[in-house]
Amino acid sequence: MMSEKNKMLAGLPYRADCPELVADRERASAWMDRFNARQAAPAAEQRDRLAELFADVGEGVVIRPPFHCDYGYNISVGRNVFVNFGCIVLDVAAVEIGDFTQIGPGVQILTADHPRDPELRSRGVESGRPIRIGRNVWIGGGAIVLPGVTIGDDAIVGAGAVVTRDVPAGATVVGNPARLVSGVASPSGR
Repeated sequence: MMSEKNKMLAGLPYRADCPELVADRERASAWMDRFNARQAAPAAEQRDRLAELFADVGEGVVIRPPFHCDYGYNISVGRNVFVNFGCIVLDVAAVEIGDFTQIGPGVQILTADHPRDPELRSRGVESGRPIRIGRNVWIGGGAIVLPGVTIGDDAIVGAGAVVTRDVPAGATVVGNPARLVSGVASPSGR
């Protein structure tokens, strides 16, 4: 029989109130208390602190407190990523953020999902779908990225957008729900 944590990690429906996941969230909460209290921490100290919790942290990463997540161990961040104040990452599934990506203030990256069936919801069942954010992506302030979304390399997500579907590489999306306003520029720049 699979543990609730193993179900969560496998992308299956699970219950988050099991003792193992509660302990993992408490560990992440204690980490956030320390991380968010050190806004003026030197870059090397900040990176070391991120490496305590995240699955992977590239060189040159800057995450400005306050920062909030569920577990942390499902988050992988590439090189030279910048995350501004107030980012929330619900990482019940994998969250991958590619090199050179910039994330504005107040962005929410939400892998957590809940059943549409009210009976299952009332029993505390939930699930998650991974989010992949490519290389050199810019996500504007206040944007929300929903479960299962992939954002391609070099894409732009406008401020306040609610991203419900995959965003192609090089595209710009805006609005709620986010819609394509431009695609990939030609090599000549036209």
